[in-house]
Amino acid sequence: MAGQGTPATALLTKRKIRHSTHPYDVSPDAPNYGALVAAALGVPPERVFKSLVAEVDGALAVAVVPVTGELDLKALAAALGGKRATMADRTVAERATGYVRGGISPLGQRKRLPTVLDASALAHDTVYVSAGRRGLQLQLAPADLVALTNAATAPIATGGSVSISVFGPVV
Repeated sequence: MAGQGTPATALLTKRKIRHSTHPYDVSPDAPNYGALVAAALGVPPERVFKSLVAEVDGALAVAVVPVTGELDLKALAAALGGKRATMADRTVAERATGYVRGGISPLGQRKRLPTVLDASALAHDTVYVSAGRRGLQLQLAPADLVALTNAATAPIATGGSVSISVFGPVV
């Protein structure tokens, strides 16, 4: 699998978006998976984001939140103009995105879903998101992530660290 592209990396290459890929080796079943991924990459965990699929008023949506926090379902619903949000069933999420749990990327999904990026991402020059398979992260500018996914930005994460680190892009 190493060296093979994903729909996410293909999209970035096709659109000529500046990005880099970063492999890592962390078991998807490990507790504190996101923190372990950040440690394996050697980056502050508030720059590593997870993609979660939820249902907002019965329609699927993607929430992209830092691994240092949890998704605030009420905030996600409000950001999308809905009333109620719940986490989507794993099988439904995998079928809609074309990716497997632990490798769901906000980019290059089978079906384009409404996306909300936690506003904390905008404080960083670059962020890390799944490249579309377990063991591979993408690093890109949050503005590019917003543009490619047509994402709204809103404070949709709770808990975790709120510190902001200033690091330049790693290429």
